[in-house]
Amino acid sequence: MPEVQSQGIRISYDDQGRGEPALLFMPGWCGSRKVFDELARRCATRRRTLALDWRGHGQSERPADDFGFSELVDDALAVIEASRAGEVVPVALSHAGWVAIELRRRLAARIPKLVLLDWIVLEAPPPFLGALQSLQDPAQFEQTRQQLFSMWLEGLDIPALTQYVREDMGSYPFEMWARAGREISTAYAKAGSPLQALASLDPSLPVLHLYAQPDDPAYLAAQRSFTAEHSWFQASKLEARSHFPMYEVPDEMAMAIERFVA
Repeated sequence: MPEVQSQGIRISYDDQGRGEPALLFMPGWCGSRKVFDELARRCATRRRTLALDWRGHGQSERPADDFGFSELVDDALAVIEASRAGEVVPVALSHAGWVAIELRRRLAARIPKLVLLDWIVLEAPPPFLGALQSLQDPAQFEQTRQQLFSMWLEGLDIPALTQYVREDMGSYPFEMWARAGREISTAYAKAGSPLQALASLDPSLPVLHLYAQPDDPAYLAAQRSFTAEHSWFQASKLEARSHFPMYEVPDEMAMAIERFVA
């Protein structure tokens, strides 16, 4: 598998398929690129797909120093440059969306579209912000993480998903989850919401949000209301029940991404 240096840190990534724009799959905090195995394999039958592990995650090198979204942007830029792809469409899971938005700011000519997966694109609800704070408290971290895991797996019997959440995501220590809580909280505080951040991009670009959770009609209605004023944005609710719909409907997602990108 290919590797590239990002500020002296070794970043590991997958590179399969052919055709541009290439897709760049970016996982969320405290999870490896393994989350994209099935989805990326399907997308690679139609075009080039790249999938990275952030520094400190998966098969990438663990840095000695602290890091945040700024360094994750550097990791993504390093993979894009190493790939020599002319055009790249970031496919960002959850809060990797903040990286996708910054990539567009930095490489506008080479980032023609964005795909966002299962992200809280409205202003962050208070219970979620509270959970982010608890992840930064050593006394509350373990209980909060287990509550998140239980919520993500409730009522689902998908062994690969259970393994990803409990073993892959569960392998990251307090320091990484605290870092995630800090960085995600800061991003919402600074931007207000992902939709506000996207609306500030000039020029705008086509954005697709594919999501399964929350299963709340008001959430979809709010996004459609945003679309009515910003025709470049579209949201599609998937027929899935988990926060990681690629474990349930990878074919549906691959087709939706290909339709949008093509």
